[in-house]
Amino acid sequence: MTQMTEAYDWRGRTLVDQDGEKIGKVDEIYVDNQNEEPEWARVTTGLFGSNHSYVPLAGASPQGENVGVSVSKEQVKNAPDYEADGELSQEQEAELFRHYGIDYTDEGSVTATPGPETAAPADGPAASERPAVGHDTSGPTTDDAMTRSEEELHVGTAERERGRARLRKYVVTEQVETTVPVKREEVRLEREPITDGNVEQATDGPAISDEEHEVVLHEEEIVAEKRVVPKERVRLDKETVTDERQVSEEIQKEQIEADDGTGAA
Repeated sequence: MTQMTEAYDWRGRTLVDQDGEKIGKVDEIYVDNQNEEPEWARVTTGLFGSNHSYVPLAGASPQGENVGVSVSKEQVKNAPDYEADGELSQEQEAELFRHYGIDYTDEGSVTATPGPETAAPADGPAASERPAVGHDTSGPTTDDAMTRSEEELHVGTAERERGRARLRKYVVTEQVETTVPVKREEVRLEREPITDGNVEQATDGPAISDEEHEVVLHEEEIVAEKRVVPKERVRLDKETVTDERQVSEEIQKEQIEADDGTGAA
């Protein structure tokens, strides 16, 4: 059995299930009104801790900085949801015990006992200790006040994958034209008269004969060569852009008005 002095220290600590999976933060410890033994832990779950769930403390024990319980996170998620109004009624306790598969008998299951007593927070008075003042026409007699509640809209953000970007390169073919100057040799006839300076060369050889003289002509031709040359480096980078979006939801709230029974406005 978990001792009350030990359970007091569990407030604000993380509650983990039988597989070590995080359930939520311990918000309050509920005790049985008859024997003052710790019976339930109220934990905050969901976005911003806006939801409350009740977890039985049977077999609960510290696990380092956390507190381990013998139920699963899925059981806690699907447990009956009750307003955190300071106490659990006997009917609510019975329903919770049935949900968690714990027998609810006259001898009790964790510390549950029969009778009108209910489980109350560890530091608050039980409902049976407060005097009943006032009369509710639609339900049991409670006290001299009526609770007004309203829904509050809690909006946050959750990150999700919106898409993926990748780099892909592919080969395209294009026609490239350029102008290249090319040289070639052509034959040009040059005639010079016989002079004293060239008469010996002119008369060298037979006086009259058939003869051929050959000159080799040259020209440049186009030679095309393709080489692969790195041009640039391309990479992907990410940047965060913040937009503003409107969120519109309907919320309910209760209004209280007085009626003195006289019919006067």
